[in-house]
Amino acid sequence: MLGKFFQKPTQQEGDRVPPGQYLTKGFPVLTYGATPKINIEEWEFKVWGLAKPKSFKWSDFMELPHHEFTADFHCVTRWSKLDVKWTGIKVTDFMKSIEVDSKAAHVMEHCYGGYTTNISMEDFVREENFFAFQVFGEPLSAEHGGPLRLVVPHLYAWKSAKWINGLEFLEKEDLGFWERNGYHRRGEPWAEERYSNF
Repeated sequence: MLGKFFQKPTQQEGDRVPPGQYLTKGFPVLTYGATPKINIEEWEFKVWGLAKPKSFKWSDFMELPHHEFTADFHCVTRWSKLDVKWTGIKVTDFMKSIEVDSKAAHVMEHCYGGYTTNISMEDFVREENFFAFQVFGEPLSAEHGGPLRLVVPHLYAWKSAKWINGLEFLEKEDLGFWERNGYHRRGEPWAEERYSNF
């Protein structure tokens, strides 16, 4: 498998690839369960919990400022892809469009298909995080999480939820799907936080 689909990082790439990771030659698709079929006309994104409830249609979301991003992408299954080029909306810009209670310390990401994953506010509200709707200049395919996914480059990719359609703001941490099934509650690649330590 190594050589055909994956390769060891070169010396120059070594400082960008976390321990135990290999570079992929493609862009693997790993998904638990079926890929949801989402109609843009019916797409809706909701905010609730410790936040003023609000919903966005696709056109509302697309009115937020767009930016180009280049970010490395690290999957817990030990592959990394460097310099992925995305188009999306900064989390920090999105946060300006909603009202969140100061008690909110955690976020549950909700997705079409029922997937959830948790993230702390500290990890979520960072300038380099974004909601992506294009990759390499093309609309994000359903297999890669389209029409919209969150991208959190500093954590393993299961935190970059595909098909995201809602954020629930919480005072206390609650665990999402993979976190309840043995994955680490945070998932920091450089610390190899792959699996649960409790």
